[in-house]
Order: sequence, then C-alpha cells, then structure tokens
Amino acid sequence: MTAIINLIKRNLKLFFRDRTSVFFSLLAIFIIIGLYVLFLGNMMANGMKDLLGNNARFIIDSWVMAGILSVTSITTTMGALGTMVEDKTKKILKDFLSAPLKRSQLASGYIVSSFIIGVIMSIASFVVAEIYILANGGSLLGLMSLLKLFGVMLLSVFASSSMVFFIVTFFRSSNAYATASTVIGTLIGFLTGIYIPIGSLPSGIQTVIKVFPISHAASLFRQIMMEKPMSEVFTNVPAQALSDFKQTMGVVFSFGDKELSPFINILVLIVTGVVFLFLTVLTLSFKKRE
Repeated sequence: MTAIINLIKRNLKLFFRDRTSVFFSLLAIFIIIGLYVLFLGNMMANGMKDLLGNNARFIIDSWVMAGILSVTSITTTMGALGTMVEDKTKKILKDFLSAPLKRSQLASGYIVSSFIIGVIMSIASFVVAEIYILANGGSLLGLMSLLKLFGVMLLSVFASSSMVFFIVTFFRSSNAYATASTVIGTLIGFLTGIYIPIGSLPSGIQTVIKVFPISHAASLFRQIMMEKPMSEVFTNVPAQALSDFKQTMGVVFSFGDKELSPFINILVLIVTGVVFLFLTVLTLSFKKRE
C-alpha cells in the first residue's frame, strides 16, 4: 500500500509541476470557453430569448458550463496519464518493473493519480463556471444540487479515467499520444454536444453523441445546473414543451419514444468505468506474458 501511495504522490507532483501538461489538458476547455464568450454565447441567448425570456442567458450559460465539466473529466485525465506514456518512452517503466513492484501496483498508482487529478481540475472548472454564471446575472447552486453535482463529477471522472487508461496501454510514443490527445480534445466538444444543441444535429450524429458514455455525464450535469432556471421559465408551460426543450438541448436523452432516466445515465457511467478497467486488466495481463 505504501508503494502505491508513493507512486500516486510521484505522479501528482510530475503532473502539476509540468505547467505545459496542465495547460494542454485544459486546452479544449479554453477553446470552448473562448468560442462561447466571443461568438456562441450572445448568439444562442439572443436566439432563444423569445422562448426563454430574461432567463435565456442563465439557462444557456448553465448549459455550456455543464458540458465543460464533462469535457474536463476526460481531457484532464488524459493529460494526467501522459506520465505513463512518458515513463514508457524513457524506459522508466522498466526500472519500476525491475524493482519489487507488481504491475498491479504500478497500474493502481497511475489510475488513482489520474482520478485525483481529474477531480481536482473538475472542481476548479466548476468554481470558474459558477463565477462566470454569477457574473452574467445567474445564481449559485444550492447545497443539495452541489452534492448531486459532486457525485456526478466523481462518476464522470471514474468513467473517463478508465477509458483513457485503456487507451494509454496501446501507446509507446509520446508524440503519438500527444497527437491522439489533440484529436480527442478537438472532437470531445462535439461528442458531448456542447457546440450545437443535439436536437439541431442529424439523427446519425445524435445517436453517436447518445452512445458516447461521457455525454451521459453532460446530461446529468445539465439536469442539475439548469434545474433552477428551467423551473422558472417553464412554470406555466405545458409539460410537453419542457420535455421537447430538454431533448433538444441534450438535458435528457431518448431512444425512440423512451426517455432515459437519470438512473440510466448513472448506470452507463458506472458500467463504462468497470468495463474499461476490466479490459485494461486483461490487456496488461497479456502484455505481461509477452
């Protein structure tokens, strides 16, 4: 246990000491915020003002910031696990394996440190998001909403770190991993339905977004962060209008006539994390035999 704790501390120090790694793990988030602040924010808010009234900006800000939290969970864990690729490239991993350390201990050190980094960076992103929402006339989340959001954050980071850890096991070059990180960082905004409301996209792309596990985290974040402004806007509006709005904005997902409940979203994140951890264990066990 002491060995795992020391590995976790070592990986945390390496990540936060390297400002370049921290920056690039947040690059996709900076791009999304930049696009939103400069172009998308006012355009979307003005476009929905007739429907949402004075709460249009509050709702749209909450929608985007909820999506950013889901993106943070995957980009930061990807940045954190870059340490593992670096260790492979510099043959440090072989030094570890020549010491009295098991592969399972090494794997635990990497996965737990990436999880911790993902949670820390997600909390930091949430604080920035709340400040931004408040500065634009919105309001802060209540205590119960904060607790729910933190629980979803843990699940989102768990699923993301498991997925990324599985992907990392196939990389042996830092350059290849950096390229993959750039591609994923570019696509992640589309895969979580941040740039354009999912209801405005072709049905095929909607399906891709719905089957991407981290999109379910975005859906849960939106349900929590948009609950208050939506309740104010849709108080005296038919339930169907609210349901249509939620589906258009990706607050809830549906397949056919079946609307997915929050329980299903949570289950998708849990199953994703467990399945990818299992696949990673299998992959590492095969590599051990090679």
